[in-house]
Amino acid sequence: MSIIIGSHIERIHELGSTNNYAASQLLTKRLPEGIVFVADSQVDGRGQTSNKWESEPNMNLTFSLLLYPEFLEIAKQFEISKAISLGVSDFLKEQTDHVSIKWPNDIYIGKGKVAGILIENSIRINIISSCIVGIGLNINQKEFKSEAPNPVSLSQITGRVFNLEETLSDLCLKIDARYNQLRNGAFRQIDEDYIAMLYQFGNWSQYSDENGDFEGRILGVDQIGRLLIETRNGNINKYHFKEVVFK
Repeated sequence: MSIIIGSHIERIHELGSTNNYAASQLLTKRLPEGIVFVADSQVDGRGQTSNKWESEPNMNLTFSLLLYPEFLEIAKQFEISKAISLGVSDFLKEQTDHVSIKWPNDIYIGKGKVAGILIENSIRINIISSCIVGIGLNINQKEFKSEAPNPVSLSQITGRVFNLEETLSDLCLKIDARYNQLRNGAFRQIDEDYIAMLYQFGNWSQYSDENGDFEGRILGVDQIGRLLIETRNGNINKYHFKEVVFK
């Protein structure tokens, strides 16, 4: 099967947000699936909700890619998040150890956050008509000045300096392989791989929700992407995004 993701790459010197740029381009014309918009400098990168993404110009990868996952039921849209997270993780696992996915789709090396993913779906007549996936991956940055609690770069971990063009190409291939799994209906494999990669999976750890602090262990996620955490008293709590805090 031919490569989709990264087959078309448009590089822009400076952008506010690559997701916003991709959305504006999509309004004007039908874009090829898998096109990647990459910014040398992203000055207003967005994370989940109102979070910001810090990235020093020409040191990291900040890009968005466009998908048309019309084959996917709306109820299964979280599978996109799983597949993208796994693609990024697959790339990082070839570079270093201790890679994990902090639910729903932050990528960690050890206890440091190396990548963030922002997925924005457009729904039309009960199908996912388009999906813009924004990815920020810390590559060569040495210092982080924002108030984010635990950023880390691949270079800080490995002591190496990475070629950004080659890194983007390799990363796109990994994401494309996972997207192909999704298109071929390999949901069980994606689900199993995603759960196995979850940060703190199966370990008793501290969390906090609207009722206060508690000890629990992650069991996995349900079909719509809610995080399943078992408490010490045997209850299994289901959380949407932002309803539970990792301590």
